[in-house]
Amino acid sequence: MGIRFENVAIAVRDLEATVAFFTDLGLEVLGRDEVSGGWSDAAVDLDDNHARIAMLQTPDGGARLELFEYVHPAAIETEDTRPNQIGMHRLAFSVDDLDDALRVAARHGCRPLRGISTYQDLYRLTYVRGPSGIIVMLAEALRPS
Repeated sequence: MGIRFENVAIAVRDLEATVAFFTDLGLEVLGRDEVSGGWSDAAVDLDDNHARIAMLQTPDGGARLELFEYVHPAAIETEDTRPNQIGMHRLAFSVDDLDDALRVAARHGCRPLRGISTYQDLYRLTYVRGPSGIIVMLAEALRPS
């Protein structure tokens, strides 16, 4: 049996704001669509669902992120997750310049959860809370690979 990772999908409050955040960080929009109808109802187990979606990928093509905003039924608000909660923990991205990435994040109202750390003299990294409460790790390698 073959298997291949396709993407991570995340429901968001505001598709445009979330796409802007991730594209400003350097991801590329592959496409956009709206989905609804019988096949979609069956796939996601929601009757009469309708969502706007955007598919993004990293510039190297190695990872894809699907963002979707529900038109119907209405999205259900949840509290922001904590790093130790069961479920999706975070998205992680390698960046060339952590300080530059943090300036980009700040333009979207996103700041480090606590601060910037150094992991074993290998990475400078931090977690930010992105749009819709998504936790995003940004990490800059301290040594060339």
